[in-house]
Amino acid sequence: MTYKHLLILGIRGVPAQHGGFETFAEKLSLFLVGQGWRVTVYCQEDGSGEAWESTWCGVRRIHIPVSRGGAAGTVIFDWKATRHALSEQGLFLTLGYNTAIFNLMQRLKGQTNVINMDGIEWRREKWGTIAKTWFWLNERAGCWIGNHLVADHPKIKEHLATRVSADKITMIPYGGDEVNGADASLLAPYGVEPGRFSVVIARPEPENSFLEMVRAFSRRPRNHRLVVLGNFKPDDNPYHRQVMDAAGAEVIFPGAIYEAPVVQALRRYSRFYLHGHRVGGTNPSLVEALGAGCAVIAHDNHFNRWVAGPDAAYFQDESACAALFDRLLTDDAAVARMKAGSGVRFHERFTWPQVLGEYEELLVRWYPTK
Repeated sequence: MTYKHLLILGIRGVPAQHGGFETFAEKLSLFLVGQGWRVTVYCQEDGSGEAWESTWCGVRRIHIPVSRGGAAGTVIFDWKATRHALSEQGLFLTLGYNTAIFNLMQRLKGQTNVINMDGIEWRREKWGTIAKTWFWLNERAGCWIGNHLVADHPKIKEHLATRVSADKITMIPYGGDEVNGADASLLAPYGVEPGRFSVVIARPEPENSFLEMVRAFSRRPRNHRLVVLGNFKPDDNPYHRQVMDAAGAEVIFPGAIYEAPVVQALRRYSRFYLHGHRVGGTNPSLVEALGAGCAVIAHDNHFNRWVAGPDAAYFQDESACAALFDRLLTDDAAVARMKAGSGVRFHERFTWPQVLGEYEELLVRWYPTK
């Protein structure tokens, strides 16, 4: 029997431990193995020495040791993984374009590479000039080098279509799991009760509107709690300190929480899920909030509006966010409509069976015939 072989580049590895792309790679790998594909995933490891292989749930993993940490270590890993991939046969899927210039080696060798172009990374406020320039150049390189591109949002496809022909781009969003129930007892350590708190789950960066949302909530007593998840380091990061200093007594900063059942409980039992992202495409955390049936309050931009749909509430600035709290914290009927609307929007476009099926269809279309 001849198996189709997909090799996944651009992530730290599976099983997922590092966020959205890793979760997607895990879901896609297991799905394709179940469909009869052979799947290889490149995995970044701490250390030095030669690459080594293992198998996880039917997925072949190639482990690449890297002795450096941080962004430099990721770049080194991508370089080593791409060089290793030159000796492999099959179809390649690269997740993200941050080191797309390395994929030129594959293009010159005649390998077929589909690149998921992620968000518009060079627009993010957190990057300095050098990093923004690197991302901008690699976005251009990825558009040219990739045999085909995936955009996870219609607006990302529009953006990429200013670089290449729209025929070279397929729009497939990120997916999520439906959460119909969660363990309410997991809320106890945080001192909150179902329906008596709202939640923010994101990286605490200026572009994610943390300061605006915390200030808006803290303008006056709410008889409600705001749980702000994230890895805050106020002694090292002035923005983190600014956000925490702006918080009223009803705001809780429990840190970053990675235990999925706890995060599911915080989403499922929140009154509102707040999403302040101003850049990016289809955000995984927002999709997961829809899957949990959250009432969504989101920053008003075309990225969030397409994902969350017409039944979410939107704000442009701190004052508008505060006005939403003033109005909606006491309007149970509106919250019920918002929650129901999130479920409808989730099933319209973001279930994993839909998303993974569309990916397989695309990968079959681009599978090399030689």
